[in-house]
Amino acid sequence: MDTYYDPKDLPKFADIGEEAPELAKKFFDYYGAVFAEGELTEREKALIALAVAHAVQCPYCIDAYTQTCLERGASLGEMTEAVHVTTAIRGGASLVHATQMRKIAKKLSM
Repeated sequence: MDTYYDPKDLPKFADIGEEAPELAKKFFDYYGAVFAEGELTEREKALIALAVAHAVQCPYCIDAYTQTCLERGASLGEMTEAVHVTTAIRGGASLVHATQMRKIAKKLSM
């Protein structure tokens, strides 16, 4: 079945630099630095990336960071919990906007 997001395209990500090599190098250097061990472990960063991948709904990122999480020793339970954090934040972000809706509805009902 054909899909817009073909998992076979993920390894071609580095090819994005063919037309703009200087910008691609800057991006990939930054990307590598961000995911290097620092105050957070690579495993923690992979879990954050997996959660963010779900928030931005990037299938390539979900595939990549599922693999990275497993390679860094994360369990399926930890990965699932990270996705639930994303869901709670996204849901909460939608719901908190109800305060705006309620304020405008009250103002218009006067």
